[in-house]
Amino acid sequence: MPLIFLLALLLPWIPLGPSSNYVLRVLTTAVLYMILALGLNIVPGFTGLLDLGYVGFYGIGAYTSGLLAIHYDLSFWWILPLAALNGALWGILLGAPTLRLTGDYFAIVTFGFSELVVLVIRNELWLTRGPMGLPGISPPSLLGHTLTKDWEFFYLVLFLLAVVLFVVTRLEDSRLGRAWFAIRGDEIAAQCCGINLIRYKVTAFAISASIGAMGGAFYAKWFKFIHPDMFKFWESILILCLIVFGGMGSIRGTMLGALVLIPLTEILRAVLPQELFSARYLIYGLTLVLMMRWRPAGLIPFERAQEALARRAEARIRSRRGGEQGP
Repeated sequence: MPLIFLLALLLPWIPLGPSSNYVLRVLTTAVLYMILALGLNIVPGFTGLLDLGYVGFYGIGAYTSGLLAIHYDLSFWWILPLAALNGALWGILLGAPTLRLTGDYFAIVTFGFSELVVLVIRNELWLTRGPMGLPGISPPSLLGHTLTKDWEFFYLVLFLLAVVLFVVTRLEDSRLGRAWFAIRGDEIAAQCCGINLIRYKVTAFAISASIGAMGGAFYAKWFKFIHPDMFKFWESILILCLIVFGGMGSIRGTMLGALVLIPLTEILRAVLPQELFSARYLIYGLTLVLMMRWRPAGLIPFERAQEALARRAEARIRSRRGGEQGP
Protein backbone atom coordinates (compact mmCIF):
# COMPACT_ATOMS: atom_id res chain seq x y z
CA MET A 1 0.00 0.00 0.00
CA PRO A 2 2.78 2.58 0.77
CA LEU A 3 4.35 1.78 -2.61
CA ILE A 4 1.04 2.54 -4.35
CA PHE A 5 0.83 5.92 -2.60
CA LEU A 6 4.43 6.67 -3.57
CA LEU A 7 3.65 5.94 -7.22
CA ALA A 8 0.55 8.13 -6.99
CA LEU A 9 2.63 11.00 -5.60
CA LEU A 10 5.01 10.72 -8.56
CA LEU A 11 2.23 10.46 -11.14
CA PRO A 12 1.72 14.21 -11.78
CA TRP A 13 5.40 14.50 -12.74
CA ILE A 14 5.21 11.79 -15.39
CA PRO A 15 5.00 13.45 -18.85
CA LEU A 16 1.76 12.34 -20.48
CA GLY A 17 1.60 14.97 -23.20
CA PRO A 18 -1.53 17.02 -23.91
CA SER A 19 -3.75 14.48 -22.13
CA SER A 20 -1.98 14.79 -18.76
CA ASN A 21 -4.61 17.11 -17.23
CA TYR A 22 -7.41 14.84 -18.42
CA VAL A 23 -5.71 11.78 -16.91
CA LEU A 24 -5.26 13.63 -13.62
CA ARG A 25 -8.95 14.59 -13.54
CA VAL A 26 -9.97 10.97 -14.18
CA LEU A 27 -7.65 9.74 -11.43
CA THR A 28 -8.89 12.44 -9.05
CA THR A 29 -12.42 11.19 -9.70
CA ALA A 30 -11.30 7.60 -9.09
CA VAL A 31 -9.65 8.53 -5.78
CA LEU A 32 -12.77 10.47 -4.73
CA TYR A 33 -14.88 7.37 -5.38
CA MET A 34 -12.38 5.31 -3.40
CA ILE A 35 -13.13 7.58 -0.43
CA LEU A 36 -16.88 7.26 -0.97
CA ALA A 37 -16.65 3.48 -1.39
CA LEU A 38 -14.54 3.10 1.76
CA GLY A 39 -17.17 5.05 3.66
CA LEU A 40 -20.09 3.03 2.32
CA ASN A 41 -18.21 -0.24 2.86
CA ILE A 42 -18.49 0.25 6.63
CA VAL A 43 -22.25 -0.37 6.55
CA PRO A 44 -22.81 -3.27 4.09
CA GLY A 45 -19.24 -4.59 4.22
CA PHE A 46 -18.57 -4.51 7.96
CA THR A 47 -22.07 -4.80 9.48
CA GLY A 48 -23.99 -6.53 6.67
CA LEU A 49 -26.69 -3.83 6.21
CA LEU A 50 -27.73 -2.80 2.70
CA ASP A 51 -27.56 1.02 2.48
CA LEU A 52 -29.16 2.46 -0.68
CA GLY A 53 -29.19 6.07 0.54
CA TYR A 54 -25.49 6.84 0.77
CA VAL A 55 -25.67 9.48 -1.94
CA GLY A 56 -27.91 11.50 0.38
CA PHE A 57 -24.97 12.07 2.76
CA TYR A 58 -22.75 12.82 -0.24
CA GLY A 59 -25.19 15.56 -1.26
CA ILE A 60 -25.49 16.87 2.31
CA GLY A 61 -21.71 17.25 2.49
CA ALA A 62 -21.54 18.97 -0.90
CA TYR A 63 -24.26 21.51 -0.09
CA THR A 64 -22.85 22.09 3.40
CA SER A 65 -19.52 22.89 1.77
CA GLY A 66 -21.05 25.12 -0.89
CA LEU A 67 -23.32 27.09 1.44
CA LEU A 68 -20.62 27.66 4.07
CA ALA A 69 -18.15 28.78 1.39
CA ILE A 70 -20.59 31.17 -0.31
CA HIS A 71 -22.36 32.71 2.69
CA TYR A 72 -19.64 32.60 5.36
CA ASP A 73 -16.43 32.40 3.31
CA LEU A 74 -15.08 29.68 5.58
CA SER A 75 -11.80 27.96 4.85
CA PHE A 76 -11.96 24.49 3.34
CA TRP A 77 -10.11 23.15 6.38
CA TRP A 78 -12.98 24.33 8.60
CA ILE A 79 -15.65 23.24 6.15
CA LEU A 80 -14.31 19.68 5.90
CA PRO A 81 -14.85 18.71 9.58
CA LEU A 82 -18.13 20.65 9.72
CA ALA A 83 -19.46 18.78 6.68
CA ALA A 84 -18.32 15.46 8.20
CA LEU A 85 -20.02 16.37 11.50
CA ASN A 86 -23.22 17.36 9.70
CA GLY A 87 -23.21 14.07 7.81
CA ALA A 88 -22.66 12.12 11.04
CA LEU A 89 -25.57 13.93 12.74
CA TRP A 90 -27.89 13.09 9.86
CA GLY A 91 -26.61 9.53 9.95
CA ILE A 92 -27.54 9.28 13.63
CA LEU A 93 -30.95 10.90 13.04
CA LEU A 94 -31.69 8.41 10.26
CA GLY A 95 -30.04 5.39 11.85
CA ALA A 96 -31.32 5.57 15.42
CA PRO A 97 -35.01 4.95 14.59
CA THR A 98 -34.51 2.75 11.51
CA LEU A 99 -31.64 0.41 12.35
CA ARG A 100 -34.04 -1.86 14.21
CA LEU A 101 -35.26 -2.79 10.74
CA THR A 102 -33.46 -5.50 8.81
CA GLY A 103 -32.96 -6.62 5.24
CA ASP A 104 -35.15 -5.12 2.55
CA TYR A 105 -37.05 -2.86 4.95
CA PHE A 106 -33.90 -1.03 5.99
CA ALA A 107 -32.78 -0.73 2.35
CA ILE A 108 -36.14 0.83 1.40
CA VAL A 109 -35.88 3.39 4.20
CA THR A 110 -32.38 4.44 3.15
CA PHE A 111 -33.52 4.70 -0.47
CA GLY A 112 -36.36 6.98 0.64
CA PHE A 113 -33.89 9.14 2.56
CA SER A 114 -31.72 9.73 -0.50
CA GLU A 115 -34.76 10.69 -2.56
CA LEU A 116 -35.93 13.02 0.22
CA VAL A 117 -32.56 14.79 0.27
CA VAL A 118 -32.73 15.40 -3.49
CA LEU A 119 -36.33 16.68 -3.20
CA VAL A 120 -35.35 19.14 -0.47
CA ILE A 121 -32.35 20.35 -2.47
CA ARG A 122 -34.50 20.77 -5.56
CA ASN A 123 -37.45 22.56 -3.92
CA GLU A 124 -35.97 24.75 -1.15
CA LEU A 125 -35.01 27.58 -3.50
CA TRP A 126 -34.31 30.04 -0.66
CA LEU A 127 -31.48 27.83 0.55
CA THR A 128 -30.12 25.79 -2.35
CA ARG A 129 -31.37 27.67 -5.47
CA GLY A 130 -33.04 24.39 -6.45
CA PRO A 131 -32.70 23.33 -10.10
CA MET A 132 -30.58 26.41 -10.85
CA GLY A 133 -27.74 24.84 -8.91
CA LEU A 134 -25.25 26.47 -6.58
CA PRO A 135 -22.50 28.30 -8.51
CA GLY A 136 -19.57 30.40 -7.37
CA ILE A 137 -18.11 28.02 -4.77
CA SER A 138 -14.60 29.19 -3.97
CA PRO A 139 -11.75 26.68 -4.41
CA PRO A 140 -9.78 25.54 -1.35
CA SER A 141 -6.58 27.24 -0.29
CA LEU A 142 -3.50 26.11 1.59
CA LEU A 143 -1.09 28.50 3.36
CA GLY A 144 -2.53 31.42 1.43
CA HIS A 145 -2.25 29.67 -1.94
CA THR A 146 -5.50 28.97 -3.81
CA LEU A 147 -5.64 25.52 -5.37
CA THR A 148 -6.60 25.74 -9.04
CA LYS A 149 -4.45 23.23 -10.92
CA ASP A 150 -5.39 19.63 -11.57
CA TRP A 151 -2.31 18.20 -9.87
CA GLU A 152 -3.05 20.26 -6.74
CA PHE A 153 -6.55 18.79 -6.45
CA PHE A 154 -5.10 15.34 -7.09
CA TYR A 155 -2.70 15.71 -4.18
CA LEU A 156 -5.50 17.08 -1.99
CA VAL A 157 -7.85 14.16 -2.64
CA LEU A 158 -4.93 11.76 -2.21
CA PHE A 159 -4.30 13.28 1.22
CA LEU A 160 -7.98 12.84 2.12
CA LEU A 161 -7.81 9.22 0.94
CA ALA A 162 -4.80 8.61 3.17
CA VAL A 163 -6.69 10.01 6.18
CA VAL A 164 -9.82 7.96 5.45
CA LEU A 165 -7.77 4.82 4.76
CA PHE A 166 -5.93 5.22 8.07
CA VAL A 167 -9.20 5.66 9.98
CA VAL A 168 -10.99 2.76 8.29
CA THR A 169 -8.01 0.42 8.68
CA ARG A 170 -7.75 1.26 12.38
CA LEU A 171 -11.49 0.71 12.79
CA GLU A 172 -11.29 -2.66 11.06
CA ASP A 173 -8.55 -3.75 13.43
CA SER A 174 -10.23 -2.40 16.60
CA ARG A 175 -12.71 -3.74 19.12
CA LEU A 176 -15.40 -1.76 17.30
CA GLY A 177 -14.53 -3.41 14.00
CA ARG A 178 -14.59 -6.88 15.51
CA ALA A 179 -18.06 -6.14 16.91
CA TRP A 180 -19.23 -5.05 13.44
CA PHE A 181 -17.92 -8.25 11.86
CA ALA A 182 -19.64 -10.27 14.57
CA ILE A 183 -22.92 -8.50 13.75
CA ARG A 184 -22.39 -9.23 10.08
CA GLY A 185 -21.75 -12.90 10.82
CA ASP A 186 -24.69 -13.53 13.16
CA GLU A 187 -26.68 -10.81 14.92
CA ILE A 188 -28.23 -13.17 17.47
CA ALA A 189 -24.87 -14.67 18.44
CA ALA A 190 -23.34 -11.18 18.66
CA GLN A 191 -26.14 -10.01 20.94
CA CYS A 192 -25.69 -13.07 23.15
CA CYS A 193 -22.02 -12.09 23.50
CA GLY A 194 -23.07 -8.73 24.95
CA ILE A 195 -22.81 -6.58 21.81
CA ASN A 196 -25.35 -3.74 21.76
CA LEU A 197 -26.63 -4.09 18.19
CA ILE A 198 -28.31 -0.70 17.87
CA ARG A 199 -25.41 1.26 19.34
CA TYR A 200 -22.81 -0.40 17.13
CA LYS A 201 -24.98 -0.12 14.03
CA VAL A 202 -25.67 3.58 14.64
CA THR A 203 -21.94 4.16 15.15
CA ALA A 204 -21.18 2.46 11.83
CA PHE A 205 -23.89 4.47 10.09
CA ALA A 206 -22.64 7.77 11.53
CA ILE A 207 -19.00 7.13 10.57
CA SER A 208 -20.04 6.02 7.08
CA ALA A 209 -22.21 9.14 6.65
CA SER A 210 -19.41 11.44 7.82
CA ILE A 211 -16.99 10.01 5.25
CA GLY A 212 -19.61 10.39 2.50
CA ALA A 213 -20.23 14.00 3.53
CA MET A 214 -16.50 14.69 3.55
CA GLY A 215 -16.28 13.39 -0.02
CA GLY A 216 -19.16 15.68 -0.97
CA ALA A 217 -17.37 18.67 0.61
CA PHE A 218 -14.32 18.03 -1.57
CA TYR A 219 -16.48 17.51 -4.66
CA ALA A 220 -18.18 20.90 -4.23
CA LYS A 221 -14.85 22.69 -3.82
CA TRP A 222 -13.36 20.88 -6.79
CA PHE A 223 -16.19 21.50 -9.26
CA LYS A 224 -17.13 24.94 -7.83
CA PHE A 225 -20.74 24.19 -8.85
CA ILE A 226 -23.28 21.67 -7.57
CA HIS A 227 -26.73 20.67 -8.82
CA PRO A 228 -29.43 18.28 -7.50
CA ASP A 229 -28.95 15.98 -10.50
CA MET A 230 -25.41 15.23 -9.31
CA PHE A 231 -26.81 13.29 -6.34
CA LYS A 232 -29.34 10.95 -7.88
CA PHE A 233 -30.02 7.42 -6.69
CA TRP A 234 -27.80 5.93 -9.41
CA GLU A 235 -24.76 7.37 -7.64
CA SER A 236 -25.52 5.14 -4.65
CA ILE A 237 -25.82 2.15 -6.98
CA LEU A 238 -22.51 3.01 -8.65
CA ILE A 239 -20.69 3.22 -5.31
CA LEU A 240 -22.30 -0.04 -4.21
CA CYS A 241 -21.12 -1.64 -7.48
CA LEU A 242 -17.55 -0.62 -6.64
CA ILE A 243 -17.79 -2.49 -3.34
CA VAL A 244 -19.39 -5.60 -4.81
CA PHE A 245 -16.90 -5.65 -7.69
CA GLY A 246 -13.88 -5.25 -5.43
CA GLY A 247 -15.05 -7.43 -2.56
CA MET A 248 -17.70 -6.63 0.04
CA GLY A 249 -15.98 -5.88 3.35
CA SER A 250 -12.48 -5.80 1.83
CA ILE A 251 -10.70 -2.44 2.07
CA ARG A 252 -8.19 -3.19 -0.67
CA GLY A 253 -10.89 -4.73 -2.83
CA THR A 254 -13.06 -1.64 -2.47
CA MET A 255 -10.21 0.61 -3.59
CA LEU A 256 -9.37 -1.70 -6.49
CA GLY A 257 -13.02 -1.71 -7.59
CA ALA A 258 -13.00 2.10 -7.81
CA LEU A 259 -9.68 2.10 -9.62
CA VAL A 260 -11.08 -0.25 -12.28
CA LEU A 261 -14.69 0.85 -12.78
CA ILE A 262 -14.34 4.65 -12.60
CA PRO A 263 -11.73 4.89 -15.41
CA LEU A 264 -13.94 2.42 -17.30
CA THR A 265 -16.63 5.12 -17.32
CA GLU A 266 -14.28 7.51 -19.11
CA ILE A 267 -13.25 4.81 -21.57
CA LEU A 268 -16.92 4.21 -22.38
CA ARG A 269 -17.44 7.96 -22.76
CA ALA A 270 -14.71 8.01 -25.41
CA VAL A 271 -15.86 4.83 -27.18
CA LEU A 272 -19.66 5.02 -27.09
CA PRO A 273 -21.69 7.60 -29.04
CA GLN A 274 -23.24 10.33 -26.88
CA GLU A 275 -26.76 8.91 -27.22
CA LEU A 276 -25.56 5.49 -26.00
CA PHE A 277 -23.47 6.73 -23.06
CA SER A 278 -26.34 6.04 -20.64
CA ALA A 279 -25.90 2.36 -21.57
CA ARG A 280 -22.86 2.33 -19.28
CA TYR A 281 -25.13 1.14 -16.48
CA LEU A 282 -26.02 -1.86 -18.63
CA ILE A 283 -22.31 -2.57 -19.02
CA TYR A 284 -21.83 -2.22 -15.24
CA GLY A 285 -24.65 -4.70 -14.73
CA LEU A 286 -23.14 -7.14 -17.21
CA THR A 287 -19.77 -6.79 -15.49
CA LEU A 288 -21.32 -7.60 -12.11
CA VAL A 289 -23.20 -10.59 -13.55
CA LEU A 290 -19.93 -11.97 -14.92
CA MET A 291 -18.27 -11.32 -11.55
CA MET A 292 -21.06 -13.19 -9.75
CA ARG A 293 -20.54 -16.08 -12.15
CA TRP A 294 -16.76 -16.37 -12.05
CA ARG A 295 -15.69 -14.57 -8.86
CA PRO A 296 -18.73 -14.03 -6.61
CA ALA A 297 -16.70 -12.76 -3.64
CA GLY A 298 -15.14 -9.91 -5.66
CA LEU A 299 -11.60 -9.20 -6.82
CA ILE A 300 -10.22 -9.37 -3.26
CA PRO A 301 -12.65 -11.47 -1.21
CA PHE A 302 -13.63 -10.55 2.34
CA GLU A 303 -12.31 -13.87 3.66
CA ARG A 304 -8.85 -13.12 2.30
CA ALA A 305 -8.95 -9.69 3.92
CA GLN A 306 -9.95 -11.30 7.22
CA GLU A 307 -7.05 -13.75 6.95
CA ALA A 308 -4.65 -10.84 6.45
CA LEU A 309 -6.19 -9.11 9.48
CA ALA A 310 -5.69 -12.25 11.58
CA ARG A 311 -2.05 -12.50 10.46
CA ARG A 312 -1.42 -8.88 11.48
CA ALA A 313 -2.97 -9.51 14.90
CA GLU A 314 -0.88 -12.66 15.36
CA ALA A 315 2.28 -10.77 14.41
CA ARG A 316 1.52 -8.07 16.99
CA ILE A 317 0.96 -10.69 19.71
CA ARG A 318 4.28 -12.36 18.86
CA SER A 319 6.13 -9.04 18.96
CA ARG A 320 4.64 -8.25 22.38
CA ARG A 321 5.61 -11.65 23.73
CA GLY A 322 9.09 -11.19 22.37
CA GLY A 323 9.34 -7.82 24.10
CA GLU A 324 8.17 -9.30 27.41
CA GLN A 325 10.72 -12.12 27.21
CA GLY A 326 13.56 -9.76 26.42
CA PRO A 327 16.13 -8.59 28.99
